[in-house]
Amino acid sequence: MYGDQTLSTLQVPRAPARLSLVRSTVPDRVPLGEILIRMGAIGPDDLLQMRQLQSHQAGTLGEILIAQGVISEQVLLQALARQFDTRIVTASGATLDPALVDTVGLARCLRLQCLPLRNAGAVTVVATPRPDQFDRHRPILEAALGPVVPVVMSERGMHALVLRTRRQRLKLWAETSVAGQASCRTMRLSGLRHAALAVLLLLAFLLILFPAAVMVALLVVVGVFLALTSALKLLAALAAYRYPESRAPPVPGNKIVIQRKPIVTLLVPLYKEPETVPRLLRRLARLTWPRNLLDVLLIVEEDDHATRAALAAAQLPRWMRIIPVPDARLRTKPRALNHAMLFARGSIVGVYDAEDAPEPDQIHRVVQCFNDGPPDLACVQGVLDFYNPRANWIARCFTIEYAVWFRLILPGMQRLGLAVPLGGTTLFFRRDVLERLGGWDAHNVTEDADLGIRLARHGYYTQLLDTVTYEEANCRALPWVKQRSRWLKGYAVTWLVHMRAPMLLWRQLGAWRFFGVQVLFLGTLVQFALAPLLWSFWLILLGIGHPLLAALPMAVIIGFIALFLLSEAITLSIGFLALRARHHRHLRLWLPALHAYFPLAVLAVYKALWELLAAPYYWDKTSHGAHGSALDVIAVHGQS
Repeated sequence: MYGDQTLSTLQVPRAPARLSLVRSTVPDRVPLGEILIRMGAIGPDDLLQMRQLQSHQAGTLGEILIAQGVISEQVLLQALARQFDTRIVTASGATLDPALVDTVGLARCLRLQCLPLRNAGAVTVVATPRPDQFDRHRPILEAALGPVVPVVMSERGMHALVLRTRRQRLKLWAETSVAGQASCRTMRLSGLRHAALAVLLLLAFLLILFPAAVMVALLVVVGVFLALTSALKLLAALAAYRYPESRAPPVPGNKIVIQRKPIVTLLVPLYKEPETVPRLLRRLARLTWPRNLLDVLLIVEEDDHATRAALAAAQLPRWMRIIPVPDARLRTKPRALNHAMLFARGSIVGVYDAEDAPEPDQIHRVVQCFNDGPPDLACVQGVLDFYNPRANWIARCFTIEYAVWFRLILPGMQRLGLAVPLGGTTLFFRRDVLERLGGWDAHNVTEDADLGIRLARHGYYTQLLDTVTYEEANCRALPWVKQRSRWLKGYAVTWLVHMRAPMLLWRQLGAWRFFGVQVLFLGTLVQFALAPLLWSFWLILLGIGHPLLAALPMAVIIGFIALFLLSEAITLSIGFLALRARHHRHLRLWLPALHAYFPLAVLAVYKALWELLAAPYYWDKTSHGAHGSALDVIAVHGQS
């Protein structure tokens, strides 16, 4: 009686003449637990135990029973069909009218877990895995579709049906979920190329006519930005070091208890990295968050057959799901994240990379942070570190740079009230806020930094949390340059997008945070692009002379040299401060190596500026996996 039935044989009730009257006289339904006991699926003790779990965990009784292995999904569907006096429909047996889905909106259908299938007489049949929530969503559905009746379909079945039938709509959503005025996809690339060409021609012309004057002007520009960025780094480092707590921490001894633990969805995109799959699954399995509250989405492109085969060969637990991303010309991480977010279950959405190794208690700490935080807390950013810092000198310098950025600069920017540019992983969001902002800009190759600024523009707050995720340092010169060029290109794109309407940006951020955006994004690009001009002053210190000695007063030359040396001293001092953790102290001896490390970024910025004009949306994928096995034989928990 309660087995699978195709929609062609499904009998649905006729539309009632007075829907409001019928709804108001619906008799009390038999509780799901009682139905399961009558079916012999569970015993009274099972029900009591699951009710106790439900009292302090999110999720329905049925979801908890399945997560605990007490009943199967098919048994739950049969019980729900009996409870709501309806039928079960399978994805393979159902037909779907795309027009009905588009009338409600695909994203809304997935968010409500209500999928319109077809018209049956005067009513529209809607599939849902949560019939207990159907009446709550009925006004939204009926406003778009008219009278509706529910049938039961598993969540996996509903998702499979959507993936099979609404590919083009899913692709469109993933690429355009962010509004056009907030996305770089609407940038006028031809105008940008023409403007860049005009600037270069003008600069070349002026260099020919007035070489000394142009060099002095460029020197002033880079000097100003060097002074501003050095001052900002110093202020941020001091703020993070002197004031480790931020924004009204809970009163000591009065720890706030989480009354009901939420479901947390983790988005983990993979692309052409089948070798990382076994290690990734082991690392995620170390997380101590309750399994029935963990929803891990392993996101993989449809045509990435090697990675899909590796995932298919693994015996994934129920709390892990594979989300295939429909093929498209645009292949970026934010596009994959937007697509997968449609299928998320959690009220908190986190992001990890495929090579990540988070600390086991990380989710507990993140949830506690959201629970303790202010109402405008929308994002929690964890600390990134490397598990292969001893691979070579590039890995050591990269580790120093990350220690400075995640342990001093970003926390300091937060404490100074500046907009925080997010890192690409160990990010956790309130799902409702993320959906309100449209998710990630699918065309921006530093979607994380862009999202951080958009959060700030809409009045939301980002909290830095001292919980560590270990990654693999990119420690070969050419791949490092490629990765850094993508980041710098993304900085350029992000600055251009948010500076489309500078006065609006000023009003939304305020003068102080507007200033921070200019120094961080524009200042970084200018410094790296014009760094060789500053480095030329080493010639004077070496006694070789300088081409501008005749054009500038000696006092000005001395001033530039002093500024240059002061910025170097600040960089080394902040690095020394950031390496105060026990497992980082050995890297202090490598601080002088930064003088050979940062010139690689000069090559990267020129590559980035070229790609900005030639291929702004191209995602230069970073290869990982060369050093991943090292983490599986050492204990990383507690090293921070």
